[in-house]
Amino acid sequence: MRDIERGFVALNRMLIGAMMAVMFLLVFTNVVTRYGFGFSINWAEEISRFIMIWCTFLAAGLALREGRHVAIDVLQDLLNERLRRLIRIIVFGGLLAFALGGVYFGIRFAVFGWNTETMVTQIPRGIPYLGIPIGMAFFAIHLLLFARRFLERDWEGVDTGVDDLNGESEAG
Repeated sequence: MRDIERGFVALNRMLIGAMMAVMFLLVFTNVVTRYGFGFSINWAEEISRFIMIWCTFLAAGLALREGRHVAIDVLQDLLNERLRRLIRIIVFGGLLAFALGGVYFGIRFAVFGWNTETMVTQIPRGIPYLGIPIGMAFFAIHLLLFARRFLERDWEGVDTGVDDLNGESEAG
């Protein structure tokens, strides 16, 4: 199961990296052509915006793994371990329900927009809207694969040590 999780995380990172590289190239090329040659690539801005939406939703699960979503922990930190765990279970359930709701309503939103076209590229609006349900499905998968560590607040790749003046953490 751990290999499946590693593969899924790698796939997620690869998709985001590829999309961000394409977005960078589009924006950079458009800036160069606009200010260097006096013309603009009409579709570059629209495609870049769509890619940004996809990246945002696809990255939400990775941010969850690293504990990078905004959270207010003061209340649960004041409670004993048993109540703290109960709150984490409730939060987990709420996040999972939110993600699954995002998949459901995101699909409905994409279907709703499929019959209209985007302004510049004339593609169905449902294509950029698919970033919502796919991203939320990725989020739900991350949450399920990461469930035990989420409940323990065991974030990936986060140094919890406080940096001193020399740039070294207290932990190391």
